[in-house]
Amino acid sequence: MGEHGTWFDYLNRFDGWRSLNHSLEGTLGRHHPMLLLFQDSGWTLTHVLIEMVVVAFVLWGVLAFAGGLKDGTKGLVPPRTMNLRNFFEYTAESVYGMVEGAMGEANAERFFPLIGTLWMFILFGNLIGLVPGFISPNDTLKTNVGIALLVFFLTHYFGVKEHGLAYFKHFLGPSIPLIPLMLPIEIISHVARPISLAVRLMGNMMADHKVVMSFFALVPILVPLPFMLLGLLVCLIQALVFCSLAMVYIGMAIEHEEH
Repeated sequence: MGEHGTWFDYLNRFDGWRSLNHSLEGTLGRHHPMLLLFQDSGWTLTHVLIEMVVVAFVLWGVLAFAGGLKDGTKGLVPPRTMNLRNFFEYTAESVYGMVEGAMGEANAERFFPLIGTLWMFILFGNLIGLVPGFISPNDTLKTNVGIALLVFFLTHYFGVKEHGLAYFKHFLGPSIPLIPLMLPIEIISHVARPISLAVRLMGNMMADHKVVMSFFALVPILVPLPFMLLGLLVCLIQALVFCSLAMVYIGMAIEHEEH
């Protein structure tokens, strides 16, 4: 396998799989010159399959967590040894504390499902790129634009739900004479949010993957280990940055009228 090769490349030996990839490339491949500035327009189902692996792992952990609540102890008694249930319990507790610290106790329970889901998907999507034979689904705009747009639309949804149509007053500035100046500034700043979220995550994960694979290509034994440990830190930080910004955007939307 090459630098971007994965175990799923072996599926290309099957004619049906190659035909499916080819048909989807004509529909979903990026051909616009502006989009080609970001990344190669080639289409592949590899990222989709790896995303499915990430989702399956998260669901497995959720089921293990739910199973612990049905064992008669209500999840209060931890297992004797560290297992998947322990890991997801600790992760959920840590993320809830992060949401509570950033958004307040009143909003923690309300927004924890959203932020927790983003955290799980982004973190494990980042980490799977460190496993030989896999790549991170978050090193492409295909994935990142989707979750960034989700945050963008939910931010304004919660803003309108909290304040009604009065939410859009903050786009106009504090006074009528400033509307021609403030309106384009606010629109540009809000449109830039999903772009920055998507491109930042893609750039960092792509760079981390290239660094690790470069040292694997040079010396595949022991030498890449320090860079893989650094990659763990990068994966954690990028998930933290994405979720922190999502909480900031939503928090500003629902608390705007209070300031």
